[in-house]
Amino acid sequence: MAARGIKAKVKRILCKIVLVCYKFRAHAKDAIKLTAFLFMGGLRASFFQRLFIVKKLYVISAAIHCPHTQHEVVSFIETILSLPQRVEGCIVEAGSYKGGSTAKFSIAAKMAKRHLVVFDSFEGIPEHHEPHHKNIFGYDAAFPPGSYSATLDEAKANVRKFGELGVCEFIKGWFGDTMPKFSRPVAAIYLDVDLASSTRTCLKYIYPLLTPGGSLYSQDGHLPLVIDVFNDDQFWKEEVGCAKPHIEGLGKQKLIKIVKPIQPHSN
Repeated sequence: MAARGIKAKVKRILCKIVLVCYKFRAHAKDAIKLTAFLFMGGLRASFFQRLFIVKKLYVISAAIHCPHTQHEVVSFIETILSLPQRVEGCIVEAGSYKGGSTAKFSIAAKMAKRHLVVFDSFEGIPEHHEPHHKNIFGYDAAFPPGSYSATLDEAKANVRKFGELGVCEFIKGWFGDTMPKFSRPVAAIYLDVDLASSTRTCLKYIYPLLTPGGSLYSQDGHLPLVIDVFNDDQFWKEEVGCAKPHIEGLGKQKLIKIVKPIQPHSN
């Protein structure tokens, strides 16, 4: 009887997942990833807290223009919720736009008892002369100056309504002006900055603050000019101050990931 009761409960839960995915018209890749997220081990969130997150992801995307997939953001949410308490540091997001991704990450950050620091110009894409044409999948890639612009007040209002504004700190300004002044330990980083120049700035100033074993994600891994930055051994050595780390998915997928190497103790 006990086994039958557990089986019935699991069936009801799976039905809920299917209904959520159907209601919000989840793409197949998103639905598979989100289902795995609900059942994976090692996260600092209960099943029902995770189910709440999944619902909020779609509620937020329905209300705010979000230039990302649920698959991308839930990968970072998994990282936030899997951080051990002993690991020092805040969560950093570079590129907030209207605050959709920030609202999503802030929910996980609060559950993980972490501070979320958000860097954005809130003036859109800066002036540049980067010749973006096609991404690695053959689709057009264009980032005219001023695109993806939203005000700080708009982003805060969206996070206040849909996320957890209390765990967020917003740092407004161009990355080259704001990031060199930042010096706090960082546990995880998420980049959505589009430009090669912006990627270079983020890696130069924020990656060195990342705790060894911490993760950096970029959802710009499908852009050839950004790939060139990540692949540049000389840039890593001379400007970041370390050897180029292993980069998961580089040149093959949109969302790429670095797990910062843990240096062995010297005798």
